[in-house]
Formats: sequence, C-alpha cells, structure tokens
Amino acid sequence: MRAEREKRAQIAESEGDRQAKINRAEGEKQELIARSEGEKQRVINEAEGHAVEIERLAEATAEGIRKIAIAINDPGGRDAVNLRIAEQYLDEFGKLAKTNNSMIIPSDLADIAGMIKAASSVLKTETKA
Repeated sequence: MRAEREKRAQIAESEGDRQAKINRAEGEKQELIARSEGEKQRVINEAEGHAVEIERLAEATAEGIRKIAIAINDPGGRDAVNLRIAEQYLDEFGKLAKTNNSMIIPSDLADIAGMIKAASSVLKTETKA
C-alpha cells in the first residue's frame, strides 16, 4: 500500500509539474503576443503621426504659395520679387566667393541686372500661362 501511495504521489507531482510547465509556457506565449501587439500599435501610431505631420506641412506650404501668388499680383509685388531674387543671388554668390575653391564662372553670372531681368521674364511667362 505504501508503494501504491508513493506511486500516486509521484504521478500527482509529475502531473503538477507538467501543468505548471504548460501554464508557464502559455503565460510566456500570451506575453509575447501582448508585446507584439503593443509594438504593432506603436508603429501604427508613429506612422499615422508622421502622415499627419506631412499633410500639415504640405497644407502650410500650399497656403504660403497661394499667399505669395496673391502678393506678386498686388501693386509692387513684382518689384518685391525682383528684390528678393537679387538678395538671394548676392547671398549665394557671396557664399561661393567665401570658399577657398577655384571657380570658373561665366562672365554674365556677375550681371545681377541681367539675372533679375531673366527671372522677371520667367515670372511674366508663368503668370500668362
């Protein structure tokens, strides 16, 4: 009888160990699933946030371009554009001159008035189209 009791105790202990291992494995499985779902949701949230950021930037850029287009057609708008082009031209030309590189530039590159005239003709062509 004693042997039978020990045998049943070993079987019960074995079954208990088996069930504990199953429970631990199931818990680990559920943990991995939950972590995976959390990571998936994090990636989705980041992507949606980035998409909204891009959309708002595009809308702001479009609104800025619309305002510039209106301002160009206001009295003095073309003169302001020409002034801005000249400023940017001089600024960029100055940056080139500051570097220690040797440059070969066309002679008409220094002709600011000609460059502004060319830019103005592009603006006139674009507004006619």
